[in-house]
Amino acid sequence: MNVPFVGINITVDQIVSWLNDYAGLGPLPGILLPFFEAMLPFLPLVLFVMGNAAAFGLWQGFLFSWIGTVLGALVIYFVIRKLKDTKPFHFLRKKEQFQRLADWVERHGFGPLFLLYCFPFSPSALINLVAGLSNISKKQFTLAVVLGKMVMVFFISLVGQDLVTLIREPQKLLVFLVVMGGMWLIGKIIERRLQAG
Repeated sequence: MNVPFVGINITVDQIVSWLNDYAGLGPLPGILLPFFEAMLPFLPLVLFVMGNAAAFGLWQGFLFSWIGTVLGALVIYFVIRKLKDTKPFHFLRKKEQFQRLADWVERHGFGPLFLLYCFPFSPSALINLVAGLSNISKKQFTLAVVLGKMVMVFFISLVGQDLVTLIREPQKLLVFLVVMGGMWLIGKIIERRLQAG
């Protein structure tokens, strides 16, 4: 599959070729590509996930991409959480616009974060930054990242694996949307239990 990324001259075919070149390292390259995208958001996560699905198959490709992108988001979140009282972040937290955003994340918790992480083109680096500087609980953030990224990565993997089938059989897209709604509902139930306990 040849899907060039806007502004960066990389295609899915090239990513598959790189993954094949480093096949001796096992799943590590497939995990590291989405992991580094969390730190360098200009990298094409969608192409990395599609490349993993094409190189490793739907399920392994999905798993490697999901592990990488979740680990990357969690590392960023926990590093920022650790450094949030340092001077550069203290300056940022004093900005009124940023503070409103952080307050919104704290008030709404899991739900909006989950939905934002479900969409492949949402600014996840910014979301990680805001969440790290806010007072949202670690459990809520981790739950939103794990479930939201699961939905997003699986959808991209499915598209990367077989876009033609998805177009010919739109019921698969409907199943995906139902699963996404179910994951959101499960996340809300777990969030309530976390808050109650």
